[in-house]
Amino acid sequence: MSIHPTAIVAPGAQIHETAEIGPYAIIGKDVKIGAGTTVGSHTVIEGDTTIGQKNRIFHHASIGAPPQDLKFHGEHTRLVIGDENQIREFTTLHLGTEGGGGLTRIGNKNLFMAYAHVAHDCIVGNGNVFANSATLAGHVEIGDFCTIGGLAAVHQFTRIGKHAFLAGGTMAVMDVPPYCIAQGDRAELAGPNAVGLKRHGYTDEQQARIKDAYRLLFRSKMGLNEAISQLQAEMGQHSEIALLLEFVTTSKRGITR
Repeated sequence: MSIHPTAIVAPGAQIHETAEIGPYAIIGKDVKIGAGTTVGSHTVIEGDTTIGQKNRIFHHASIGAPPQDLKFHGEHTRLVIGDENQIREFTTLHLGTEGGGGLTRIGNKNLFMAYAHVAHDCIVGNGNVFANSATLAGHVEIGDFCTIGGLAAVHQFTRIGKHAFLAGGTMAVMDVPPYCIAQGDRAELAGPNAVGLKRHGYTDEQQARIKDAYRLLFRSKMGLNEAISQLQAEMGQHSEIALLLEFVTTSKRGITR
């Protein structure tokens, strides 16, 4: 185990023997850090925080701090982080709240660029990119392989679907469907995320179906319920379309159009 002599590690912290703790880092008593994870200088990790394997946490990150929620009064809540994430400088990742299930969860292989923020009770999937100063309010759900552009913000209780792309400065206040690009203050859809789909191995046929589904749901003159029914009848047997339909039909905040 490599712990710099200036680091402060509280008794009770569980740190794997292959982890590395940098200068002036502070590790709380309820923290668990897995194999191969590195913690940069001046980083603070506190609360009931579990961090998996091979994460790289850069200097001055703040992980596991109490949520910025006036309803929080010190109750026991958690933050769980998976494997192989990159957490850059001044990123803030907060504990959950009792009212939100008590857990903030982050998956694997995400990149959080400098000043990214994940608030209480968020659920973040795998393979996402959060550009500089990307901000999630509380109770947000992010699917897999999404890109949240620089200075973009997501309203509380909003969901961002798999392979969605939020352009820089986007303000998402309603659910953004899978495979879609959203942009603007009070975001609007700007088309399918064709580049992202191609990069992640979607076949030409799958991409064509997604584009057809996008046009039907969001660019036709049909009402949304009518378009959903037609899409279900025509292409609902395909897994990528079934995912899109499930997301749209379970929305509670409403869908970005």
